[in-house]
Amino acid sequence: MEKNILGTALQPCCMSPVTGYFRDGLCRTMAQDTGTHVVCAIMTDAFLNFTLLKGNDLSTPRPHWQFPGLKAGDKWCLCISRWLEAEANNCAPKIILESTHKKALEFTTLELLSKYGA
Repeated sequence: MEKNILGTALQPCCMSPVTGYFRDGLCRTMAQDTGTHVVCAIMTDAFLNFTLLKGNDLSTPRPHWQFPGLKAGDKWCLCISRWLEAEANNCAPKIILESTHKKALEFTTLELLSKYGA
């Protein structure tokens, strides 16, 4: 059983749009996931603009990948490094603690993540 940062069972992040490295709604990872998509975040306009400026457009639909494009309020599994970069730039989105994988704790503290709990 996959665990979240609270030490309990990892909960689904979002099924509409379906998220996760495995596109199963869970923010879980494996060695081939070089981005480490483990943070279940609630999108904001500020974050979507930030990540666009960093070269990762999450807003534009990509039908050939069954990706509808994200808008403020959508939940999505983010790379821990991008979330930390956004946090350092004062635009980190809130996160769902129960849906954020314990792997995130290898990169930052529970204290910091909890400050952004939705």
